Amino acid sequence: MRARAASLMAALICAVVGAPLAAGGLIRLTDRDDLFGWEAVGRLDLGLDGYCTGALIAPDLVLTAAHCVYDGDGAAISVQAMTFRAGLRDGAFISQSGIAQVAAHPGYVPGRDLTGDMVRHDAALLKLSQPIPAAVASPYMLAGEGQAGLRVSVLSYGRGRDAALSWQRDCAVTGAGQGVMKFDCDVTFGSSGAPVFVRSAGGNARIVSLISSGGGDAAYGMQLPEIVNDLKRALRAAPRIAPAAPRRMQVGQGHNAGGAKFEKP
Repeated sequence: MRARAASLMAALICAVVGAPLAAGGLIRLTDRDDLFGWEAVGRLDLGLDGYCTGALIAPDLVLTAAHCVYDGDGAAISVQAMTFRAGLRDGAFISQSGIAQVAAHPGYVPGRDLTGDMVRHDAALLKLSQPIPAAVASPYMLAGEGQAGLRVSVLSYGRGRDAALSWQRDCAVTGAGQGVMKFDCDVTFGSSGAPVFVRSAGGNARIVSLISSGGGDAAYGMQLPEIVNDLKRALRAAPRIAPAAPRRMQVGQGHNAGGAKFEKP
């Protein structure tokens, strides 16, 4: 059974490689009005020159990729080096907070080659030292499991476009199975942890996945519902550390960094 599951995973990840990017394009969210409804997406700054994208799922909880919270040697990044800035754009932000606790999914092993199993568990939950009120940045709910053919959108920071959010409002799930999803969305370094949104029946944006890896012609993420439940349990057991006061940084600093490796599995 284990070998068969591995074969199915390999088939999913290898299939459709070379498919063209969606024609949705990228929209830069420059003005405050552009951010309406997207205030809870922000940039997670990691030390002096690293960053990823994250999103609030509660006033004090940020969801991002697990590989973002480790350095290139596989060591955990100190919470004192982390700051979450909601709605960051050209030096301004909706709100910011340091990080008090971090829980990466126990199924993610830092430093390992990027396999389907690593993508499936590449998620982390961060507890803010100061909650961001829902009236300032309304947290997102999770969607159910995504299926191939689903139309989605992605908001992310990225190399060369890290000063403000870029929104690809229309791309697609091109494959799904064994806890992994594949997208034809435009992602790059820094897009790690970016929320992948689907619209609910009521028109509200809900998070269906996070960007784990990708490049050029494809991106990959995980199915979220059970993963987030695991992360909440892990966070309750994680030590709480009083972070240092957030340090002011020049936006664009660290534009050559992206948190960690970002490649195709």
